[in-house]
Amino acid sequence: MNENLIFDTVAPYIGRLTLSQPKRRNALNAAMWAALPTAIDAAVATGIKCLIISGDGEHFASGADISEFGTLYATPESSAKISADIAGAMNALAKCPVPTLALIRGACVGGGCGLALCCDIRFADNTSKFAITPAKLGLVYPYDDVQRLIETVGMSHAKDILFSARLIKAKQARKMGLINHLCKVDSLESNVMDYAEGLTALSAQSLRITKQMFAAYSAGQRGDDAQSAADFLAGFSSDDFKEGYSAFMEKRKPKF
Repeated sequence: MNENLIFDTVAPYIGRLTLSQPKRRNALNAAMWAALPTAIDAAVATGIKCLIISGDGEHFASGADISEFGTLYATPESSAKISADIAGAMNALAKCPVPTLALIRGACVGGGCGLALCCDIRFADNTSKFAITPAKLGLVYPYDDVQRLIETVGMSHAKDILFSARLIKAKQARKMGLINHLCKVDSLESNVMDYAEGLTALSAQSLRITKQMFAAYSAGQRGDDAQSAADFLAGFSSDDFKEGYSAFMEKRKPKF
């Protein structure tokens, strides 16, 4: 595990991966981007049912570490390498098989906002501020990241966010759909944990396959295919269904 990526099991079946470079508002350096896929795989391998992504201290993440740009983007080859590493980190989080929750406070900018968009659900407090600013640097946002932004906030808001490169405060971010839950500063942690604990009480199989369906839709699938039809039917013979049905009939909570 990279020293700037800290994983903890914070409750039964709940993991937390913290982006930790607080002196730079948790800006992600090249080593962090490269290590993120392995860190996510290692977290999932512990048997968690939910993964929380957060920043160390007062901020989520201020994006890529600009202090490294002079070296990382010095040549076409080095530019391709860091771009591939960042895309790999984003895709690893987006494809994480368990539900992912972003816990956001303070700055959530650039690549930090991109990471938050890779999470399934975003919680933020009133200190949070969002921006995606390639236009300020003469850069172009990667297509996959643009697609995730459009899927989250819609085309009109995505254009506004990218064209203006402006800073968006928490209440407006909530209205746009950029975040799912806006919390008071002193209740952010507890709200995220309550939600995460609720997920762990549900069927991990159901959540995993449902997440695969969302991914298939984003990839362009429209309507049932052989895999989705098989997954649906397989549910009725699964151990999770047997337990869920028995619990319903016995008027008790299921034990998945």
